[in-house]
Amino acid sequence: MLEALVGAGHDVRLVVTMPDRRRGRGGALVPTAVKARALALGLPVSERVLDATACGAELGVVVAFGRLIKPEVLSRLSMVNLHFSLLPRWRGAAPVERAILAGDRETGVCVMALEEGLDTGPVYASAAVRIEEEETAEELREQLSQIGTRLLLERLSAGLAGLGSPLPQVGEATYADKIRPEELILDWRRPASELARVVRVGRASSTFRGHRFLVHRARAIPRPSGVEAGVPGTARGDAVWTGEGLLVLIEVQSEGRARQSFSSWAAGARVAPGERFGD
Repeated sequence: MLEALVGAGHDVRLVVTMPDRRRGRGGALVPTAVKARALALGLPVSERVLDATACGAELGVVVAFGRLIKPEVLSRLSMVNLHFSLLPRWRGAAPVERAILAGDRETGVCVMALEEGLDTGPVYASAAVRIEEEETAEELREQLSQIGTRLLLERLSAGLAGLGSPLPQVGEATYADKIRPEELILDWRRPASELARVVRVGRASSTFRGHRFLVHRARAIPRPSGVEAGVPGTARGDAVWTGEGLLVLIEVQSEGRARQSFSSWAAGARVAPGERFGD
């Protein structure tokens, strides 16, 4: 979004982002990706939202900021937000992840007016997007970001007046709470179709031989005809029995190792028939 605004000739007066964080074993301060890119583009950066009201900007553009903007700021500077859902469905912190976990077949992106409530503002423009069967949250978020950027730039090509008049949200609101770590632990008693959606969200985990085990890619399949269902969590070739069907493991990562195909991992681990995941 930042590069697109600059590339379209907009005068970006200030970029507001989160503070640098200490990361890695040495605890060095590392800037956010947004700050790093802003500095590379020669743009001023701040960690204080209130600074946006004093930089001479006519409009604030908010994307995945992660914090509510205070009324004192909104009263002094109009802002639009790029929200990754078809509002009012999935207001809140994790709209992409919640849409996938719920099994939604469609989502979208909205350019909305920012107001004090949580994603309650009226909508200037929106676009619907089909959620593909094996699409990950990361892939979907990138697609929505590109579409949303195009929507906003099209509206702003004629200046602020090009935004037009926003329309109130219509329909029943649902809320996308932040994903809790325990939601990403694979409970093999659940149906394979549900577990596949958890994997698509990212950082899905289980255990194997007492060590943490990440599943990055997987696919749900029904129980083969004529085959008796196994105990949930039990390995069967390249798949694991679940409460309903099998979860085929495609890309995995054992503790302290790099991501790799399940076949490569299984060859090294020498998974024995009947061994259990989630032990």
